[in-house]
Amino acid sequence: MASPTAEIDWAGIRLHVVTGKCGTGKTTVAAALALAIASAGKTVLLCEVEGRQGIARLFDVSPLPYDERRIASGPNDGGDLYALAIDPESALLEYMAMYYHLGRAGKALDRFGVIDFATTIAPGVRDVLLTGKVYEAVHRNRRSRNARQYDAVVLDAPPTGRITQFLNVNSELSGLAKVGPIRSQADTVMTLLRSPRTAVHLVTVLEEMPVQETADGIEGLHRASLPVGAVMLNMLRSNELDDAARGQAVSGRLPEQDIAADLASAGIDPDPALVAGLLTEAREHAQRRALEDEERRHIEKLDVPVLDLPRLPDGVDLGGLYELAAELCEQGVK
Repeated sequence: MASPTAEIDWAGIRLHVVTGKCGTGKTTVAAALALAIASAGKTVLLCEVEGRQGIARLFDVSPLPYDERRIASGPNDGGDLYALAIDPESALLEYMAMYYHLGRAGKALDRFGVIDFATTIAPGVRDVLLTGKVYEAVHRNRRSRNARQYDAVVLDAPPTGRITQFLNVNSELSGLAKVGPIRSQADTVMTLLRSPRTAVHLVTVLEEMPVQETADGIEGLHRASLPVGAVMLNMLRSNELDDAARGQAVSGRLPEQDIAADLASAGIDPDPALVAGLLTEAREHAQRRALEDEERRHIEKLDVPVLDLPRLPDGVDLGGLYELAAELCEQGVK
């Protein structure tokens, strides 16, 4: 059972940062969250910064350019969902065009490899450029010429192990740029990232390593004064057995005769091998659920809101994304 999310001011959050250990479904959850927010009739931008084109694959669209493209509508005749793949080279070119009017000159630098060189030797600059583009999308207003305004931005961010470093751009630049426009942009970005308008959500599955990394990630975010949103428990298995039956399954005391009788009543031959296989499956399921219950208790000790997302039996496709979005809406996301 998910914990209440009333303490999260969903309406007041403009930037949702989604992180998680690799393999926990971080991109899937970010996409479902964006759809859930759009279901309230909002216009939402879903961004990615890792160059994997994960959003395009999820929504079965062509690879995303460095341009905001409409990819879906929110559930229940909701708002519009746009997507953007941000890369540091394009972000730097846009930055130079906006602030230094270096249109063709900037492209010339790109051809000579200067931009790639700069972002490689100074990873902090790379993150400033990526988060700077997100900041620009969040802060658009009516004075932003020919720019689409968004009610919310969802960022499919780097994994949990790097999230604090990625977001704490001010600290990462401390030994590189103490003054100047890049440092000024980093300071400006941090005002958003540390404000109540931002929430960092952590995706995990109920396994020991992802749960521990989630706990470590929350601790790191707190140390950096970055706002933690919710922990999103992804790919949860349904509970097929009640507590009594789970205990019997683990100890090997499930009544074989009753199982065989149930099979026969359903018109299935109660072959001993089939019954033995079912007992083994029941025991493994019960053991797995016991481990997951233990990991959930660790999550509950973190004292943050928790949202539950089920395992999709048919895998993740566009229909599955809408199903997950509906689950989030039912738990208070809006």
